[in-house]
Amino acid sequence: MMFSAIQLLIILFALFAVTRVVIKVRSRSIPMTWATLWIIIWVGAGVVALLPQTTDLLAARVGIGRGADLLVYLSVMVLFYLIFRLVVKVESMQQDMTKLVRAISMKDLDNKKGEDSSE
Repeated sequence: MMFSAIQLLIILFALFAVTRVVIKVRSRSIPMTWATLWIIIWVGAGVVALLPQTTDLLAARVGIGRGADLLVYLSVMVLFYLIFRLVVKVESMQQDMTKLVRAISMKDLDNKKGEDSSE
């Protein structure tokens, strides 16, 4: 079986990405649920690169004409979900930062009042 250059590139990149995910899990940088999701995505990319006709079969089962269209639809859905997750996380971090800045400001104000009253 002969592979094209793009197939080899995708397979090598998928293997690289899986190893990066494993490294991140071992260093506890990402939780196991996210690691599992990413491993499924990268293994899926490798399978699709090895057996491109699988996307046509899956597309036919869900009523989409071409496998490439199915991949585009799924990719867009996953990307929108990941963007949503990032936006929620950024908003949460902004709220946490606001609370922290307020608490530090109040503490500094109390310390300043204490210094002024002792003079």
